[in-house]
Amino acid sequence: MDAEISMIEKNKTWELVDQPEDKPVIGLKWIYKIKFNEDSSIQKYKARLVAKGYSQQPSIDFHETYAPVARMETIRTVLALAAQLELPVYQLDVKSAFLNGELEEEVYVEQPQGYEKKGEEDKVYRLRKALYGLKQAPRAWNSRIDRYFQQNGFQRSPSEASLYIKKGEGKDFLMVCLYVDDLIYTGTNQHMIEEFKSAMMKEFEMTDLGLMKYFLGIQVKQSPGEIFISQEKYTEDMLKIFHMATCKPISTPMALNEKLQRNDGAEKVDGKMYRSLVGSLIYLTHTRPDICHSVNLISRFMNEPSKLHFAAAKRILRYLQGTKKLGLMYKKEAESKLTGFTDSDWAGSLDDRKSTSGYIFCLGSKPISWSSKKQKTVALSSAEAEYIAATDAACEAVWLKRLISDLQQNENGPTIIHCDNMSAIAMTKNPVFHARSKHIELRHHFIRDLVNEGLIVMEFINTDDQPADIMTKAVTREKFEKFKELLRIAN
Repeated sequence: MDAEISMIEKNKTWELVDQPEDKPVIGLKWIYKIKFNEDSSIQKYKARLVAKGYSQQPSIDFHETYAPVARMETIRTVLALAAQLELPVYQLDVKSAFLNGELEEEVYVEQPQGYEKKGEEDKVYRLRKALYGLKQAPRAWNSRIDRYFQQNGFQRSPSEASLYIKKGEGKDFLMVCLYVDDLIYTGTNQHMIEEFKSAMMKEFEMTDLGLMKYFLGIQVKQSPGEIFISQEKYTEDMLKIFHMATCKPISTPMALNEKLQRNDGAEKVDGKMYRSLVGSLIYLTHTRPDICHSVNLISRFMNEPSKLHFAAAKRILRYLQGTKKLGLMYKKEAESKLTGFTDSDWAGSLDDRKSTSGYIFCLGSKPISWSSKKQKTVALSSAEAEYIAATDAACEAVWLKRLISDLQQNENGPTIIHCDNMSAIAMTKNPVFHARSKHIELRHHFIRDLVNEGLIVMEFINTDDQPADIMTKAVTREKFEKFKELLRIAN
């Protein structure tokens, strides 16, 4: 607690003033974080002073609260490019990041319990900088570090608000990816990297974590030309939490002909436990595209889950039990061009007969972006379902291409997207099948413009070679293993 108060005062976070008559005063509370060793002894102990932000009043105590964080697709793209260019990726952690955020509003807080000034107990603190718990604290911190970056020669990516690029001499560059108070950075010039690190540590209280090893629950192993990312520890912890640490493993996350629906007649289960399990699995899909579709499927029933839904979720855990070490291997390749794969099932949802869209994008053979989600409208044919899925993939391709360009890599020529439906490919090139496509929403025809402009090229691929198949349906074990190998999902 003394260390926390010392940090706050050193940072000139507040000043003691008389209590204002026309402004509300926000309470404070202490929160303690204790990390234990396996023998139950205390490994680490930390106290943090937190504002009771739930008592803040909109337009009085705060205005804007949103602060951007880097998308996982961006982080994976940065790592894939670092592997391709044989660049080491480093990590910095900001100590008490939110205390650096400068407040625009007038905010008053009580004196912290146990640290009241003698003889001035009736006074309050006016905040100059943010405290943890304030609704605007993340935005204030983001504005502060964004201003620092832009004043020091960095350019913010127009495609990703938390990605910053600094150009050096010739083709040298430094890129920084920001996720709240965690920074990862890499570059082609070692002098620029060292200069950046020393400047950051001088400006903010930082912890130099060296080479990136553990970031947002993701384990990272680096060697020249290779970066392997996985969530092995996260998976082990999840299996323990849901009492599946000693379960028998299974070879696929979904049964081949399994169809789930909302009202299946089965007994209902604890919704809180089910939602907690689904939320944990969703976070695991950041490095595990092989479970993306099965997690998408069970997440549709979080309102009133049944025993059948819970059994499907537990099957995913049994699959994870035998594949805990799996992750994504990013390797240097002769060619590293953006390529996409798109697929769809047709009327797969038994509840509303909507289809599922799926896509995967790779740099060379390194997967950086994937998705599996239910379409918003009912498709009247398999070609229409594939066409809608292809449009979703094309939108992602446009964004990824801009992002890669921001990262100083040239993506010349059109982006190839592979589709296994000839009718859908024909619909992207010209308005054929008018009777079958006249009802399709206007926004889904966006892909035609991209094809006409030469930004996207749709190419046919055999269904047996279509890795996006695992994003839309359950497949046989042989197919599943084949697609995992294609996507470099390995130990």
